[in-house]
Amino acid sequence: MTRHVLALTLGDPVGIGPEITAKTLVEQAGAAGHHGVAVGDPAALRRGAQAMGLDVEVRVVDSFDVEPAEGVIDCYDTGVLGDDLPEWGVVDKRAGLAAVKSIEVATQAAMDREVAGIVTGPINKEAIWAAGSEHLGHTEMLGALTGVTKQDTMFVVRNDAADGHHLRIFFTTRHVSLRQALDQITKESVGESIHKAHTALRVFGVENPRLAVAAINPHGGENGAFGDDEIVHLTPAVEAAQAEGLDVVGPVPADSVFHQGLVGRYDGVLSHFHDQGHIPAKTFDFDGTISVTVGLPILRTSVDHGTAFDIAGSGKAGHGTMLSAYLAAVDYAPYVDNIRATYGS
Repeated sequence: MTRHVLALTLGDPVGIGPEITAKTLVEQAGAAGHHGVAVGDPAALRRGAQAMGLDVEVRVVDSFDVEPAEGVIDCYDTGVLGDDLPEWGVVDKRAGLAAVKSIEVATQAAMDREVAGIVTGPINKEAIWAAGSEHLGHTEMLGALTGVTKQDTMFVVRNDAADGHHLRIFFTTRHVSLRQALDQITKESVGESIHKAHTALRVFGVENPRLAVAAINPHGGENGAFGDDEIVHLTPAVEAAQAEGLDVVGPVPADSVFHQGLVGRYDGVLSHFHDQGHIPAKTFDFDGTISVTVGLPILRTSVDHGTAFDIAGSGKAGHGTMLSAYLAAVDYAPYVDNIRATYGS
């Protein structure tokens, strides 16, 4: 049996990343077909395991080609902090340096095919900027490290009540204000996003993807009574994609399209601005909703929450989202060749 190795970055070592990583690795230790290796400072992982009350050995490794051992979680030592750990829950330049280094090491390992993919823990933007990073966050950093100028986000939401159906949610715009997002929604931008979403669905294992495009205005605009975005931009983009043979419908009113997707009518939904896609996903399953970065030549899944400095080190952090991100990477590891072939240079 092929064992897929995954690299889990600790994120900011003074946030909850070490705690939720340790808990996830303990639960998945000894699982058939996959093995997770933490990437960061072993002392930070040990401290995280202790905070969570875990009786486990942290084994320091200098290779990802290691044999799992019972009662052991592995940590690839990035050598930034040693045993001199910064205080829990405080923005710290050294912690930022450690977070950046773990991302760099894990990404290079994925590029070199030493691991099947990476699962990233939460980072603190202020800390990485204090450490000298010029990137806005994880996604931008990963783009620079892999030579990709533009990436997209795919949320994955699993509905066990619908036979474990996975709904994927895509976004026409990203981190901009709502007013800016509406200005960026055009026939062309929506058409491009439809094609990217269809490609991603196929890359990640959906053979005949069916995509729905969410409407923007109430009741889909009511033929222009509540706004003409659907008439001017969305419908023409959908019709153009249909003429090219893509299985896409819409615009479908946003107050129903996500429910329809969750129960299995669609494999994916294209939302148009940040909260339109985030709110239904996180309301349905906050811990189970995870993020996959689309467009990179490597597999990357991620938690979709922050460092939670206010509870870091207390052992109160829930590890559900990290566990979901790890299991999603396990699910998608068999498609790494598709990812490389589609998004690689």
